[in-house]
Amino acid sequence: MAAELRRQVRTWRWLLAAAMLTLMVLSLMPPSPSLPSTGWDKSNHMLGFAVLAILGHFAWPGRRWSMLLGLLAYGGLIEVLQSFTPDRFAELGDLVADGAGLLAGKALATLYKRLASTRF
Repeated sequence: MAAELRRQVRTWRWLLAAAMLTLMVLSLMPPSPSLPSTGWDKSNHMLGFAVLAILGHFAWPGRRWSMLLGLLAYGGLIEVLQSFTPDRFAELGDLVADGAGLLAGKALATLYKRLASTRF
């Protein structure tokens, strides 16, 4: 059973890394109407970081709070990098939206895990 759990965690970690890379690329690309969007910049941040939190919840099962802090720092890194691009800029409000998304994603992942463990 331990080998199966390690395989699952490794899969979740790869998915998290792929999502982080995708989010970084989308965050640093010049804005374009063809990019995926919710229609509001802050909800884009919340959605993206909620997905990262959900993936991170399963990728780092014993380190959930440190994983969330690391993902918030990642959001900060993206904001810093955006300040060096000609078409993007850093905003504290974006980092706040990242944090809200992380908390929402953690809540959803926790709820899912609880509901899944109470199934018959």
